[in-house]
Amino acid sequence: MSKWNLLTLSPEQEKQKEQLAEELGISPILAKLLILRGISSFSEAKRFFRPQLSDLHDPFLMKDMDKAIARLNLAIANKEKILVYGDYDVDGATAVALVYKFLRQYSLNIEFYLPDRYVEGYGISYQGIDYAFEHHIKLIIVLDCGIKAVEKVAYAKSKGIDIVICDHHKPDEVLPDAVAVLDAKRPDCEYPYKELSGCGVGFKLMQAFAQNNGIPFSDLLPLLDLVVVSIASDIVPITGENRILAYHGLKQLNGNPSVGLKAILQISGLAEKEITVSDIVFKIGPRLNASGRIQTAGEAVELLVTKNHRFAKEKSLQIDQYNQTRKDLDKNITEEANAAVLSCANLAERKGIVVYNEEWHKGVIGIVASRLSEEYYRPAVVLTRSNDLATGSARSVPGFDIYKAIDSCRDLLENFGGHTYAAGLSMKMEKVEEFTLRFEQYVADTISLEQLTPTIDVDAEIKFQEITPKFFKVLKLFNPYGPDNNKPVFCTRRVFDYGTSRLVGRDQEHLKLELVDSHSENIMNGIAFGMHAHNDHVKSFNPFDICYNIEENNYNGNSSIQLFVRDIKATVE
Repeated sequence: MSKWNLLTLSPEQEKQKEQLAEELGISPILAKLLILRGISSFSEAKRFFRPQLSDLHDPFLMKDMDKAIARLNLAIANKEKILVYGDYDVDGATAVALVYKFLRQYSLNIEFYLPDRYVEGYGISYQGIDYAFEHHIKLIIVLDCGIKAVEKVAYAKSKGIDIVICDHHKPDEVLPDAVAVLDAKRPDCEYPYKELSGCGVGFKLMQAFAQNNGIPFSDLLPLLDLVVVSIASDIVPITGENRILAYHGLKQLNGNPSVGLKAILQISGLAEKEITVSDIVFKIGPRLNASGRIQTAGEAVELLVTKNHRFAKEKSLQIDQYNQTRKDLDKNITEEANAAVLSCANLAERKGIVVYNEEWHKGVIGIVASRLSEEYYRPAVVLTRSNDLATGSARSVPGFDIYKAIDSCRDLLENFGGHTYAAGLSMKMEKVEEFTLRFEQYVADTISLEQLTPTIDVDAEIKFQEITPKFFKVLKLFNPYGPDNNKPVFCTRRVFDYGTSRLVGRDQEHLKLELVDSHSENIMNGIAFGMHAHNDHVKSFNPFDICYNIEENNYNGNSSIQLFVRDIKATVE
């Protein structure tokens, strides 16, 4: 059962809330949502509600950007061959597509390369460098990886190949000796925003290139649909610069998407609706990812850069089929991984999960790790065998830094990288047992009881009568949602069934709710997925409490407010 954590404001924040509500002419509840998101003044609220592209930072504030542009300009002027190289996930594929699409307008000597997940593994590969050498390529632009590739960059240099790295992962103490290393997380980089996606760093490189060469900023706008797909899929914070890029990226995706993304929208059943971050996370991203998981990520890039509508339709159908294969693998491996977890000795006492099976498909273990982490509410690592190494993905629970946990075992690892909540790693097979013990011990020593308890942060307690059309109109301006700007969660106490709530779904597993609270006769419609167990209490006409998101339900051309119920609890008198 989830714990509800009602977020509160300090006395000083309460004053700011009242002032903000008055200045903006909005409900104090909405003003509280702004304060909770670190927005406390009229000007900050204006920037939040109406993100402006003019507020993007100067790309030359990023360390090494001047060096990167000087080398790129030289390559184009000398008609050198350029290779755009990126990781095989959605962020990497969109980054490669963005840089390749923009630069091919200014250079005929440009191609792209994405490593094979199964043959080459993550990041810059020796095979990729050898390919560049054999094809007389002098400059490689590396996207969404490379920050730890010290030996690989040295190898490229020995072959006479220059590298520009565009990454957003945490660097080690020693940086690769590249021509330029663009990563806002470098300790010596004073770039004001640290949370760009890999594709976002690629966009800043193209922004700097345009700025330096007198190319109008408007020429970059068609690329923003790729940037928002990367931001949503890579689950980076939707704050600051990412919020501006995501907001305008969604406008581009909804208004004038590229040929390839339009084909993906059609195959995903999204052609006639307004696309949101959730649609990218659950429908667009998984399809693009499936290409790299089942075949090669290069196919996703081919789709994203094409101008040919027929090719886009054929390729999107193929990628949709890969996604179906991915779903089947995902389902089977998740069942096997669950069985492996349940067979673990002392499961109840274990604070972390590590499971290994050399038969599992490498392309879906990240998804399986996410499912295990959600199911058991613990940090989880899923490992399989690839190229005679145990290779895996790690996922975490809110508040626990899994990157640090893996870093504590770095002496056992061949390679690792990632973020606070998601990471990848590889090790020799004989190290799996020791890694399992060390990882689980680190988690046990450092994780708190709160981090092991499913918690729903509740932004505000409200009454149904406060959910007015004006309230909802302002609430919609909090979009786009994502990390550090999650969908606001509300709770209402002592609600009752209006008499018309019922079970729905093929197996009657969902609750379709029609509710009133004790303060008004406002009837609120709601949906509670998978909450059939609460049906008897709901139909008993006894009071209960709900926490929920407020959403817009569009059905048959009609729009209405609907509560997306997250949890139900009997009212404690």
